Amino acid sequence: MKHVTIVIPEGYANLSSIAGSFQILVRANDYWQKIGNKPLIDVRIAGFVPELSLDSGFFTIYPINIVDIEKTDLVIIPSVSHEYDLVIRKNKILIDWIRDRYKSGSEIASICTGAFLLAATGLLNGKNCSTHWNAAADFKRLFPNVNLQPDKLITAEPGIYTNGGAYSFLNLMLFLVEKYFDRQTAVFCSKVFQIDIDRTSQSPFHIFQAQKNHGDELIEKAQTYIEGNLNGKFSFEELASKLAVSRRNFDRRFIRATGNTPVEYLQRVKIEVAKKTLEKGRKSIYEVMNEVGYSDDKAFREVFRKITGLSPVDYRSKYNGAGTPF
Repeated sequence: MKHVTIVIPEGYANLSSIAGSFQILVRANDYWQKIGNKPLIDVRIAGFVPELSLDSGFFTIYPINIVDIEKTDLVIIPSVSHEYDLVIRKNKILIDWIRDRYKSGSEIASICTGAFLLAATGLLNGKNCSTHWNAAADFKRLFPNVNLQPDKLITAEPGIYTNGGAYSFLNLMLFLVEKYFDRQTAVFCSKVFQIDIDRTSQSPFHIFQAQKNHGDELIEKAQTYIEGNLNGKFSFEELASKLAVSRRNFDRRFIRATGNTPVEYLQRVKIEVAKKTLEKGRKSIYEVMNEVGYSDDKAFREVFRKITGLSPVDYRSKYNGAGTPF
C-alpha cells in the first residue's frame, strides 16, 4: 500500500487545498476497491505543529505528529500564506523533512504557493515549476535558479510535481490519481467532483500586472510610455534613444526589471486591455483589436491565443455572457 502524507506547515495553510486533496484521494481509493481491487493508498495529514487554526478560528486541523511517519511514498504540500519569507523562516524543520523524504525515495507534490516551501528545499533548482500567476514575481525574487512556468497548470519533474493557483489543485489531484491508480479512476473522480480533467493551462485566468517595484526609474518611464501608446506607432529603438540609452542596454535592463522583453511586455499590456474590453463591453473583435493597436487580425488572434490560451471569440464567450458576433 502506498502512503500519502499531506503536510501542515506552521503559520497558515489553505484549508481547501488540504481537505480537497484528502477527499479526492480517499474517494479514488474507495472507487478502486469497489471495482474489485485491494486498497491502494493510505492518506494521512501530518505536521510538526499539534494544531492549526484557520480562517478566523472557524476551522482547526489536528495533524498527527510527522515524526511518527517512518515512510511515505508521496508528500503533498498545501497552499501557504502570501508572507513567503516568513513562511520559509517558520518552517525550516519541515523544509528539511521534505528534502530528506525526497532523498529517501518519496515523491513530492506542491499546491499553488506550496511551491515556495518546495523550492526552499533546493530540490527545484534547475527544474520547471508552476505556482499561482499572482505569486510569480515573489517566486522569481526568492528562487532565481528555478525555471518558473507561470502559465503551466501542472509541471512534472522526476518525482516532483507542482501546479498553478487556487482551485487548479483539483487538476493536480486528478493527475496524481491517474498516476497512482489509473485513467479510469481519474475519469470517475473528474465526473464525481465535476473537474475538467484535460485542462493544462492557467493562462485564461492570468491577470497581467505591470511589474514596477523593480527600482529602475528608466525602465519605469519606458513602461509608462508603452502603456500610454498602445494604439500608436513607435519603435523601441526610438524609445531607447529618448531615454538616452543604447537599445542593447535598454533590452537588458528591461528584461532584468520586468521578466519580459520590451516586445513581450507591449504584447501582454495590449492583450490585458483587450481582455478587459471583451469582458465588459459589447464591441466587436475588430474594434477591440484596433483599440489596442493591431491592424492585422491574424496577428492579433495569434498573440491573444499565445498569451491567454483562447481565441478572442472564445475568451469573450467565456467571460462575457452577452457576447457579440464578430
